[in-house]
Amino acid sequence: MREDEPNAAALNSDRVVVVYGGHSAEREVSLTSGAAVLTSLQRSGVNAVGYDLAEGGLIGLEALAPDRVFIALHGRGGEDGTLQGALELLDIPYTGSGVMASALGMDKERTKALWRALELPTPDSIMLSADSDWSRVCERLGLPLIVKPVHEGSTLGITIVEDAQTLAAAYREASRFDAAVMAERFIQGEEYTLSLLGDRVLPAIRVEVPSGFYDYHAKYHANDTLYHLPCGLDEREEARLGELCRRAFAAIDGRGWGRVDVMRDAQGNFWLLEVNTVPGMTDHSLVPQAARHAGLDFDALVLAILDTARGE
Repeated sequence: MREDEPNAAALNSDRVVVVYGGHSAEREVSLTSGAAVLTSLQRSGVNAVGYDLAEGGLIGLEALAPDRVFIALHGRGGEDGTLQGALELLDIPYTGSGVMASALGMDKERTKALWRALELPTPDSIMLSADSDWSRVCERLGLPLIVKPVHEGSTLGITIVEDAQTLAAAYREASRFDAAVMAERFIQGEEYTLSLLGDRVLPAIRVEVPSGFYDYHAKYHANDTLYHLPCGLDEREEARLGELCRRAFAAIDGRGWGRVDVMRDAQGNFWLLEVNTVPGMTDHSLVPQAARHAGLDFDALVLAILDTARGE
C-alpha cells in the first residue's frame, strides 16, 4: 500500500452507508455503482452497508446511524446538492463535492456560464423553449449541434442535430428528461475525460466509439467502445489538459473526486463540456480505469474516495 493511501483499518470503527439507487433517470447505473462500491468496502474490512434512498428516504438513512456516507447516487436527488445539504443538516460527513459545487455541476448551462466568466474554453450554447426560433438557433451555433437536458447525466436525452427540421424533435426528446433544455455547438474531434482524486490528476482517457457518439449504450452496454490509456497526447499536451480540467473543477469549488469531459478539435484546442461530481463506478466506468493506470486498484480507489468524507 502507498504511504499516501488511506488505511482501511483506520476506518473500521466507522459505520459507512453507501447510498445508491434513488429515483433519478440514472437509477440503474447508480445501483450498479453502489453495489460495486459496497462490495469493495466490505472486501477491505470496512463496516459498510448499502442503502437505496428510494426505499426509505432520509428517515431510513438517518436510522442507519452512519458515521460517513459514500454517495454513489447519480443524477438528481443525489448529485445535485440536495442530498449533500440534507447530510450537512444531519451533520454526517459524505464523499465528494459540497452543496454548491454539486448543484452547479449538475446544471450544465450554469457551469458553462461560470467557465465563460473565467475565460475557460467551452462551446457556445443557448437555452431552448418550445417557441424557440429553430432557424436562428442553427444560425448562431452552426450545424451539426447538440441538444441536451440541462440537469441530466449519462447522455440521457441527448441528440446530435444535423438540420433545422429535426431540432424541434430533439427538443421534445430532451424535454422528456428535463424542463430545462439547451443547444450547444458541436465540436468535431477527439473526446477526452480526465478524473481528479483529491489533489491528484489521474491519466487522461481518450474515448473512441465506432458509432461516433458516446451515448448511454456506448457507456454502459457496448463492448466495442475503446478507452485509450495512454490517451495518445504527448506529455506537454496531457499536462495542459490536466491543468485545464483542474481549473474547471476548482471553478465550481469541486472537491474530493470528480471527472471533467472535454473535446479536442482539429486545431488542437480543448473545449470543456461538463463536470461529473459523482462519476460512475461500474465495470465500464472511466474513473476506475484511470486510477488503475495510475497504480490504484479498485479497492484502493474506493478507500481513497471514502477518505474524502471529512464533512464541512
